[in-house]
Amino acid sequence: MTLQLDDDTRAAAPGERAVTRGTLFRFATAGSVDDGKSTLVGRLLHDSKAILADHLDAVERTSRERGFGGDAGGLDLALLTDGLRAEREQGITIDVAYRYFATDARSFILADCPGHVQYTRNMVTGATTADAVVLLVDARNGVLEQTRRHLAVISLLRVPHVIVAINKIDLIGFDADRVREVTEELVAVTGELGIRDLHVVPVCAVDGDNVAERSPRTPWYHGPALLELLESLPTGDQVEALAELRLPVQLVLRPQGALAPGLDAAEYRDYRSAAGRIASGTVAVGDRVSVHPGGAASVVTRIDVAGRSVEVAAAPQSAAVSLADDLDLARGALIGTAGTLPEPQSTLTAEVFWLDASRGLPGARLLLKWGTATVQARLTAIAGRRDLTTLQVVPAGALEVNDIGHVTLQLAEALPVEPYAANRHTGAFLLIDPQSGATLAAGIVS
Repeated sequence: MTLQLDDDTRAAAPGERAVTRGTLFRFATAGSVDDGKSTLVGRLLHDSKAILADHLDAVERTSRERGFGGDAGGLDLALLTDGLRAEREQGITIDVAYRYFATDARSFILADCPGHVQYTRNMVTGATTADAVVLLVDARNGVLEQTRRHLAVISLLRVPHVIVAINKIDLIGFDADRVREVTEELVAVTGELGIRDLHVVPVCAVDGDNVAERSPRTPWYHGPALLELLESLPTGDQVEALAELRLPVQLVLRPQGALAPGLDAAEYRDYRSAAGRIASGTVAVGDRVSVHPGGAASVVTRIDVAGRSVEVAAAPQSAAVSLADDLDLARGALIGTAGTLPEPQSTLTAEVFWLDASRGLPGARLLLKWGTATVQARLTAIAGRRDLTTLQVVPAGALEVNDIGHVTLQLAEALPVEPYAANRHTGAFLLIDPQSGATLAAGIVS
């Protein structure tokens, strides 16, 4: 945990503040209603100059009409993110909104997630692919029930980095002792949930204190501003590139017509490659790999990325991989580092985030989508659902929308799934209604 205050300063670990330039960083924002999340996001976009001139003019006009004042330049910064009419009228965020901005250090994709309890499923959607979550806490209120809910979801989804922005520090008179008290509450909850990488930043979103730049009004805080921290954290792609190779096959390429780049006529006749997005790891020409289904092994003879031949490709690149042997490959197959693919399983125990208004009942027949594979499945048992107030699992006969349930699934075809804690890609799946095609739940393998 990092919160660098006077007499409470932890030395930065080697390389912790190193900036990896030119990388893409995905993060989500969450928080309880009225914690100032939309204002914080608006401040980030405004101070990074990611607002188009006509959009900024419209926000300025609306802010003047509403008589908005303060040190934010007369802007109601929440208007920069709350795009739906219902959001503006109610003053709450309802749906996930994706925003894009960049600094000199890196580019960002921001998923602005709702804070209200009935939109927990939307928060799950935004946080699933995030490298970090920025969770807002009102300095006056501290850790609330919804804060615990969000932290529980973040823990279950294994989001690599958790940043808590203690907002509205202007309303507590920039009191370092109060910030320390809230931090102690956060440490207790995150410790209970097993969250290890916690960063705490005290901010005033309206005025911009410690958002894009460090504030002179918090001389007791010696850590980075929020944007500095976002620029310095390692991305999930960098971590995933170091893992074992996992390449879900989307299609098998047999080119027709003109010669492919770098191929002579003889090579063209024999060209056959498995194409897909590398979920994790690195693949190089000469590597030995294993293939599901069947478990056969082969050697990589060629790699094509974006129409050109390369020696190495890494997550999250899309690549076409040619093998020395003519193996039976099709959509839904998985290529991995030789000897590392787990034994295929036909029975899964998992935690599912129920997303649909229809109830999840034992015995339901579903489709399970895992990577590029889709197989028939049956929900054989519901062990219980997680009470996000107490964080305990309680008995449940069915799953309702927003429930997080412990379930057992029986698959018609065995799959080499891995625990979600080991691999966020091969340990995740979707449950789909076979009749309507609606996504019913997102699941993670226990």
